[in-house]
Amino acid sequence: MPDKRDYYEVLGVSRDVTADDLKKAYRKLAVKYHPDKNPDDKSAEEKFKEVGEAYDILSDDEKRAAYDRYGHAAFAGGGGGARGGFHDPFDIFKDVFGGGGGVFESFFGGGGGGGSRRRTDGPQRGSDLRYGIEISLEDAAHGIEREIEYERLIACKPCTGSGSASGGGKKTCRTCGGAGQVISSRGFFQIQQPCPDCGGSGETISDPCKVCRGVGRVKDKAKVRVKIPAGIEDGSRLRSQGNGDLGAKGGPSGDLYLVIHLKAHDIFERDGHDLHCEVPLPFTTAALSGELVVPTIEGKATVKIPAGTQDSTTFRLRGKGMKILGEDRHGDLYVHAKIAVPTKLNAEQREKLEDFAKAIGDEVSPMEESFLKRAKRFFS
Repeated sequence: MPDKRDYYEVLGVSRDVTADDLKKAYRKLAVKYHPDKNPDDKSAEEKFKEVGEAYDILSDDEKRAAYDRYGHAAFAGGGGGARGGFHDPFDIFKDVFGGGGGVFESFFGGGGGGGSRRRTDGPQRGSDLRYGIEISLEDAAHGIEREIEYERLIACKPCTGSGSASGGGKKTCRTCGGAGQVISSRGFFQIQQPCPDCGGSGETISDPCKVCRGVGRVKDKAKVRVKIPAGIEDGSRLRSQGNGDLGAKGGPSGDLYLVIHLKAHDIFERDGHDLHCEVPLPFTTAALSGELVVPTIEGKATVKIPAGTQDSTTFRLRGKGMKILGEDRHGDLYVHAKIAVPTKLNAEQREKLEDFAKAIGDEVSPMEESFLKRAKRFFS
C-alpha cells in the first residue's frame, strides 16, 4: 500500500482547524465519495475509506495530539488508538449524521457491518378506524346512545386467522430463516431488506386459505353501541377501545374513533356553552310592555318585556343554554327580540293607528333624538 497522505491534506483543512469545521469538511467529502453515489467505483471507495480514517483520528483530541507530534508513526501496529487503524465507517457516519435511530439507521436499515437480523413477524397492532356521527343539537344537549354499523378487519373464520386452509401449512421461510429480512452486500456495505419470498413475515404458507388468501384477516361488518355524553361539541372525538381493525399475527386490535358532527338547527345557534335565538316581538308589546313566550332547549320560558323595548334588544336567560360537558352546569340562552310590524291592517286598525300617530305629533323617542343629534350635519 502506498504511503499514507497527511490527514489534514486528505480532508483539505489547516492544522488549526476547529472541530466544527473539521466535521463540515468530512461531511462534504464523505457525501462526495459515498459508495451509493459512486457504484462500482473502487477509487471512490478507497477515498471514502481514506477520509473516514482521517476524520477518525483528527476528531479525537488524544489521537489528534499524538498525530500532530508523531504523524502516522503514532498508530503503527495499532498503538495510540483505542481501536487501532481504520474502524467501521458506519461508526463515523453515526458521529456526523447522528446515530441511535435517526436518519442514518432508517437509511441503512439499522446499522452497518454484519448487523443483526431483526424479526418483523411478531404481533402487530391493528389500524385505528374513524367513523363520523351526525346528531341533532337536542341530542348533544341531553346525551344519547347510538348503535353504529361499520366495517373492520376480523380473524378469518375458516382458517381461524392462521391463513392456512389446513391450519398447519404455515412454515418458517427458508430464504430468510424466519428473520423476515435478507442481507445484500454492496461493496463493503451490507443492507437489510424485507425478504422477497415471505414479504417480511418470516413465514410461508403452502396451502393459503381461499377466503382470506393467506392473510388471516377479512373485512366484516361490525356493530357497536356508543354513549354520546350531554354537552358534547361539534368536532369532538370519542374513542371506542379495541373496536378497530384486528392486528396481524395475533396482535391487538386498534381503536375506533367517533367524530361528532352537529346538524344545523332551525331556531338555535350554538356558541360554546351558550345558545342564541331570534324571537319576533309584537310592536304593541314592545311599546306597552308585557310577556313573551320563548323557546329553550328544554321547552319554553317566559320573558318580561318592559315598555319601550327597542328592536334587537337582547334578553339573557341564565342556565338555559347547553350542558357543560362533565359538569352539573349549563350555559345561558340569549334571546334577541326582533320587533314584528304588521304588514296588513284592516280599516279599523288603520284608523286607530293614524289617531295614535296624530296624538304623538312631533314627539320623538330617545333613540330618535340621539340619532338626529348625530345626523343633523347631513340635514343642514
